[in-house]
Amino acid sequence: MQNDKIVVGLDIGTTKVCAIVGKLNTNGQLEILGVGKSESKGVVNGNVFNIDRTTDAIIAAVKEAEQQSNINIKVVNVGIAGQHVRSLQQHGVYVRPHNDDVISVTDIENLNSNMYRTLVPAGRKIIHVIPQDYLVDSFMRVPDPVGSNGSKIEADFQVVMAEVGAIKNIELSVKRAGLIIDDNGLMLEPIASSMSALTEEEKETGVVLVDIGGGTTDVAVFYKDILRHVAVIPFGGNVITADIKTGCMVLESQAELLKTRFGHALEVEVHENSIISIPGSQNRQPKEVSMRNLASIIEARVVEIIELVHREIIYSGYERSLIGGIVITGGGAQLKNMVQLVELVTGLPTRIGEPTHQIWFKDVHKIKDPMYATAVGLTLAGFQSFDSRVNNYQARYGQEVKNQNVPAPADETASKSEKKPSFWDKLKEKSLKIILDDDINKTDNTDY
Repeated sequence: MQNDKIVVGLDIGTTKVCAIVGKLNTNGQLEILGVGKSESKGVVNGNVFNIDRTTDAIIAAVKEAEQQSNINIKVVNVGIAGQHVRSLQQHGVYVRPHNDDVISVTDIENLNSNMYRTLVPAGRKIIHVIPQDYLVDSFMRVPDPVGSNGSKIEADFQVVMAEVGAIKNIELSVKRAGLIIDDNGLMLEPIASSMSALTEEEKETGVVLVDIGGGTTDVAVFYKDILRHVAVIPFGGNVITADIKTGCMVLESQAELLKTRFGHALEVEVHENSIISIPGSQNRQPKEVSMRNLASIIEARVVEIIELVHREIIYSGYERSLIGGIVITGGGAQLKNMVQLVELVTGLPTRIGEPTHQIWFKDVHKIKDPMYATAVGLTLAGFQSFDSRVNNYQARYGQEVKNQNVPAPADETASKSEKKPSFWDKLKEKSLKIILDDDINKTDNTDY
């Protein structure tokens, strides 16, 4: 039963590794049983490059989550991101072998499964196949054709793929930590974040999820409850830290503290005379940094990132259909005045996406943070699909779908084949009869 099922979401990020243990409570909410977090030192720009360090970080995060939840963790859902992630549009066609009944869930599953055989560039693997709108018999466009009548089903698909090497590095790191990735448990991180940070109303009316992580910024566009476009921008919070380090001439650790404690995304919101004093090292005098100068450095880089996000929104073709505006998640969303700057650059209403609208946790303030959106979404993915159509299929046709996959009893199968011999059975029988007749004729003509 779903209420007895326990799921673990594992977010392997550039700056942190986070593990969240959860189950569904009686109200259908995700109840958080444990949270574990550790510093990530083996990931660069969303890609695992040092397997040993990544494994150590996974073990540390999982151990903390196990202690809090009192659960022995073995199977996890894992997120994937990085500059290597690409998406492309493909068109698929499926001709039903029998059209004497309405289109079933099995027909849709067959069409979707066929798309995983799409030819992709060498060294890449398909991780998601997301149907857009369907065409039935080439003239009726519908978001969900189940229950309709027709012989040919077509659909445009958003095919998301990643580098095989990047996938193997994640799998190896998880395996070396003594864990197993669940079946279909590898999920694109912006999709996972959308499950915890977006409402159903936002996805229906049109919304953009912008996940500003440490190494990358992920973009996902939803419209009419369907994922329409995904993209990965190769800039994140670490680039802002590097800019502060160079611009203010401080250590990297000091630059990170300046960003998280005193960082503003809008320079005009900072008082001109505000000064930050940084303790000097090796008996040196303290260093003074102008908060106005700090904000100008941050704003310049954030504007560049937002402009790249806006370009992806325009490229998606849904810029004028986004009533829900933009929802920001990830560690970068915590910068002061970030919402105002995003609205200024894009002209779209913006809010911070906190993963709290459908979860229950006794210390909810600990995860009321946009940086936990991906990990919470990966946990939710163990109970529901990010595609509402799949959830509807399970609710409406779940039992029917299971029955369709049950093989017929052996005696029933035998009786059917006796009543209706196949074409090959008939051909075999005729061939054997011709051979036997020929042998009999030869025998009759032989002289002894």
